[in-house]
Amino acid sequence: MRDGIAEPWGTRTPYGAGEGWPIRVDEHLADGLTDGDIDRWVRTAAVLHSNGDGLDIAVKDGRIAGVRGRADDRVNHGRLDPKDLFGWQANNAPDRLRTPLVRDDGALREATWDEAMDRIVRRSRELLETDGPGSLGFYTSGQLFAEEDYTLAAIARGGLGTNHLDGNTRLCTSTAGESLKESFGCDGQPSSYTDVDHADAIALFGHNVAATQPVLWSRILDRLAGPEPPRLLCVDPRETPVAKAAELHLAPLPGTNVALMNGILHEIVENGWCDRAWIQKHTVGYDDLAATVREYPPERAAAICGVGADEIRAAARLAGTAERLLCTVLQGFYQSHQATAAAVQVNNLVLLRGMLGRPGCGVLQMNGQPTAQNTRECGADGDLTGFRNWHNDTHVSQLAELWNVPAERIPHDGPPTHLMKMLSLAETGDLRFWWISATNPAVSLPELARVRRILGQDRLFVVVQDAFRTETAEFADVVLPAAMWGEKTGTFTNADRTVHLSEKAVEPPGQARPDLDIFLDYARRMDLRDNAGEPFPPWHDAESAFAGWQRASAGRPCDYTGLSYEKLRVKSGIQWPCDEAHPDGTERLYPDGQFFAAPDYCEDYGKDLHTGKPLEPEEYRAFNPRGQAMLKPARYLTPHEPPTAEHPFALITGRTLYHFHTRTKTGRAPQLEDAAPEVWAELSRRDAERAGIAEGDLVEIRTARGRVVAKARPCGIRDGVLFLPFHYGYWDTADPTGHNGHRAANELTVTDWDPVSKQPLFKTAAAALRRLSAAGAPSPVAAAGGRTVSERVVQ
Repeated sequence: MRDGIAEPWGTRTPYGAGEGWPIRVDEHLADGLTDGDIDRWVRTAAVLHSNGDGLDIAVKDGRIAGVRGRADDRVNHGRLDPKDLFGWQANNAPDRLRTPLVRDDGALREATWDEAMDRIVRRSRELLETDGPGSLGFYTSGQLFAEEDYTLAAIARGGLGTNHLDGNTRLCTSTAGESLKESFGCDGQPSSYTDVDHADAIALFGHNVAATQPVLWSRILDRLAGPEPPRLLCVDPRETPVAKAAELHLAPLPGTNVALMNGILHEIVENGWCDRAWIQKHTVGYDDLAATVREYPPERAAAICGVGADEIRAAARLAGTAERLLCTVLQGFYQSHQATAAAVQVNNLVLLRGMLGRPGCGVLQMNGQPTAQNTRECGADGDLTGFRNWHNDTHVSQLAELWNVPAERIPHDGPPTHLMKMLSLAETGDLRFWWISATNPAVSLPELARVRRILGQDRLFVVVQDAFRTETAEFADVVLPAAMWGEKTGTFTNADRTVHLSEKAVEPPGQARPDLDIFLDYARRMDLRDNAGEPFPPWHDAESAFAGWQRASAGRPCDYTGLSYEKLRVKSGIQWPCDEAHPDGTERLYPDGQFFAAPDYCEDYGKDLHTGKPLEPEEYRAFNPRGQAMLKPARYLTPHEPPTAEHPFALITGRTLYHFHTRTKTGRAPQLEDAAPEVWAELSRRDAERAGIAEGDLVEIRTARGRVVAKARPCGIRDGVLFLPFHYGYWDTADPTGHNGHRAANELTVTDWDPVSKQPLFKTAAAALRRLSAAGAPSPVAAAGGRTVSERVVQ
């Protein structure tokens, strides 16, 4: 048992290129317990990040009592990160929701399930009769199981006929899916975590893997500690642990990623580091890309990005001369005004180098949440089920036939409604019913004052389905108590397409019910029917829902037909596609240069990277008739809200090592909460010195939308940039609604989004900074060894 807080990545187990990653089994049990005390161990995987670490739940006297890593798991080889080790304690929190709540006379009170569901059904039917299905919307989470995502998609699109369904993966990784569709015609990560074992160069673009996927960072650290270590490139304005370990760290100004990538691609083309034979055989669009990047020599890119031209040349040489290049991308690229355009340029880098389908090569457009991949593949966000193309009538007919519902019931006269559009529809009164499951928009969405106004409208009927009384639940008309991970059974898929089975270990508390049961109960009470008059959806439990999802995935890129609960009980983690041709799963996509991009098969026809305008089928067919990978250029566009004299700083928000989303779970795990109990503000040491700000001073950060008060942390972030972690809301304060709060980072962020992926902007806001008072304590987190735990991890 290691100290999972002070040693978040554990001890090193070095290994060399092409060798297997050594096993190291991590474990944490409740105080006083040993392995011999445990009644049974139950198979699952981690749900507080997207890595998908395989683990077992310890059960003692009917309660979750700890976890241990699974040595045979393909993802983590037994390792667990801090959230894995301690996050399970949230299941046992005393303030779990145990009974439904309904609002009467402005206050929530306890109710029966019948009363709560009757209110939901009555309002649903009233709106369907008066305003139609477009008045109903659903907002779900990257934490539900595949079975639950698929069921919700079937109910919303095939049962009710509403186009308003999206997941909170819109906030963190919708750009991942969109960028893959733009380059490869379809979602789905080309590469695998095992490529870390083979790569001789790893480039991380806006991806603080040390905080977001600590076990994957452990894998990279172990390669760095072994023979033939890979060269590491880090692109991030913060001096993260990744930046400190990298051979080369580029710290661009927020919002300039496209210019930086164009500068790198300029050098790749100009120096002949392209695999021209591979490009000619497997791609389209080279001439347009080459012409665009020719306009961005390193000097021009450097002037835009605020990095040195020689640094850009060095980054290009590192990526351009590697024999096995692996690229990863995350929020630093995804949450900006040219998110998809920037992420696509990373795909272009891999395509220009011909780095696909071989060990150690490729790109991972990472996810932020544990089941983000499931929301996308099951159709619980802005896509149709099974990576089907909403713009392709044949795909819609296939889905209608599968569900045995009229094709015209499935909305497809335009793209599925994205979250930010749904919010606008609620604001104008066009959306009158909003069912929010397993997420917390009253803290996680941008411009929280606006979000609170929208959620608080009398005309908007809000249903919140969660395990805790969140900030969002404070605005609900009905609150439904949901079971958590470990209290239900289902499958979920991580960021490298690995599917795990999570078994039920314990009973949920009180009257809490699995999300799948709640959705199916709603469908039965609504009397949803298929063409034959049979109840829809036809499944009744997790395993029958999985069978339904398998049928929906058959023949599509994300084919699950070769998987089963029994197979997943034997093998710990299997990558899709898993079918008759690939019975053991598929480690890497596109090894033969064959893509999911054929005009009649592709998931999407693509969009203009500058405006987001969808391409017509005829345009796509003319551009890519043979279904090849697509090289797509983009010009640099200035951020919508650049710093000004009044607001001279660029504010970025992001994740931290010890917390997940809005701390709904991690804030209830004592070790995690003690490690980072309060919000803090990072600024450069030079900016701190100029402003007379010292460690721990209370500072105010202000934008045009609000203010946040936090303790200062001078560090290695680049000058002119401020960072706030977004996790901190108000559920554990005197005002859980947050109406008078100045703690949540999203009080400051802007209502704006990338035109292609519709992902909100959390990385480009103009901010002002001022010191309020001197430090009342040495640090915003508990001291450890003369420096704070979080400081030692961050720096």
